[in-house]
Amino acid sequence: MRIIKYNEIDETFFQKIEFEHLSSVDEIIKKVKLEGDSALIEFSKKFNDGIFSSGNDFIVNEKEIELAYKKIDKEVLEALKKAIKNVEEFSIQQFNSIKEFEFKKENSILAQKIVPLKRVLCYCPGGNYPLLSSCYMTIIPAKIAGVKEIYLTSPKISPEVIVSAHLSGATKIYKLGGAQAIAAFAYGTQSIKQVDKIVGPGNKFVAAAKKSIYGQCDIDFIAGPSEVLIIADDINDIKLIAADMLAQCEHDKDARSYLITNNEELAKKVEIEAQEILKTLKTKDIAKASFEKSICVIVDNVNQAIDLTNARAPEHLELLIKNADELKNSFTNYGSLFIGKNCAEVFGDYCSGTNHVLPTNKCAKYTGGLSVFDYIKILTYQKLSDNYSKELAKTASILAQEEGLYAHKLAADLRR
Repeated sequence: MRIIKYNEIDETFFQKIEFEHLSSVDEIIKKVKLEGDSALIEFSKKFNDGIFSSGNDFIVNEKEIELAYKKIDKEVLEALKKAIKNVEEFSIQQFNSIKEFEFKKENSILAQKIVPLKRVLCYCPGGNYPLLSSCYMTIIPAKIAGVKEIYLTSPKISPEVIVSAHLSGATKIYKLGGAQAIAAFAYGTQSIKQVDKIVGPGNKFVAAAKKSIYGQCDIDFIAGPSEVLIIADDINDIKLIAADMLAQCEHDKDARSYLITNNEELAKKVEIEAQEILKTLKTKDIAKASFEKSICVIVDNVNQAIDLTNARAPEHLELLIKNADELKNSFTNYGSLFIGKNCAEVFGDYCSGTNHVLPTNKCAKYTGGLSVFDYIKILTYQKLSDNYSKELAKTASILAQEEGLYAHKLAADLRR
């Protein structure tokens, strides 16, 4: 971990991860779009994701689901059920906050209605670890929002991922991954239906593919490497800080942990503690590489910490500082906020109820994390009385003429 003073900050603190591989991803997307299932079979074999003979083999069947339940550890199954229950409860509260309304004016109606998307894909990474938590984090909000067809796909799919997806309510579970899976569900193939939206985390190739197909269908956002920013001032929290930083670092070598503190002694002790934990950490090869690229900034005061954080816009933000409750509203750019030492970021990753699919790479400046709102459309409609229609026609006619749109003017004038 690099320790620097506030006045020494350079572009590395604010640097965005650029999404390369676009050219190779575009070739994959083009081939899947043109050739459909045969391209998926070819790419799945090439990237060691699976050997398929036909499109029917892409789907996890009932026998495979039953076998997955037999293989999964019973303790893991119970933990999954508890986590799913918590995410469901939070998603229901979110959904209940959305309102449909009718606004009456001049004997006319202007209104808003809520319509769920018809079909979505939830992507679960295969990668270094089977992220079974990504199944329920993406599926449950879709289910609560009322989406009828919820597909989940994951490469090299494990029994734990199958059970997590099934318990969460996936309509179908697929054994596909990478850019080719993103292309298949964006455009459709002989055996795969085109979806309205693709959500969920993935590697650089998946992120690049989502960027390329955006517009063909919707996406949640382009997610980069995982990140956490911790603001701390209590030297007694050193072990917690080191553990929370390494928890992010072990995702992959591009993951980042940031620490902001006004106490240089705390920073040095966190470095020592992290190196001690790394000695026995099973994921030390990945975590160590990431931790070495992580940054600690020594600030003079909390205002500098606030300004830095809002500029960095981290995926996860932890406040291990005095008066955190009073200061929390000063922080405006983050994916999810964890207040106090009881709130390990890992709880948000797995089971507290909030969603762990969050904006990274400074995207928290303009968007929040995945929620039920991502699975609905807000539609408006209107029904106008004769008198109100005539009144609006006068206004519309004037504005249309000013813009030079004379068919617009005619359409308004016919209703005067």
